[in-house]
Amino acid sequence: QVQLVESGGGLVQPGGSLRLSCAASERIFSFSSMAWYRQAPGQQRELVAAINTGGITNYADSVKGRFTISRDIAKNTMYLQMNSLKPEDAAMYYCNTRKWNGQNYWGQGTQVTVSS
Repeated sequence: QVQLVESGGGLVQPGGSLRLSCAASERIFSFSSMAWYRQAPGQQRELVAAINTGGITNYADSVKGRFTISRDIAKNTMYLQMNSLKPEDAAMYYCNTRKWNGQNYWGQGTQVTVSS
């Protein structure tokens, strides 16, 4: 069972920055991909950013140019650097990993609040 632990959420003013972390209990290369999703109240969970085993990234249009997904292979940790945050970025952010057999794992989520 893969364990994913997110951290780094919090309250930030519009225009501010946060960095989310997702620490995995297994080596990153055991996953075909890792991703960040978010879910705001009353909304569907949506993909924010993803990175595959080759390091190729993709982003939701709404965060392109503001968010950066990265990973530290030695620490088995994935990050999401979020800059120029907007109120509409406020949501619960979830770490997701997919193993090579297609099995998905989710973290418990970390809350991001963007408000003045």
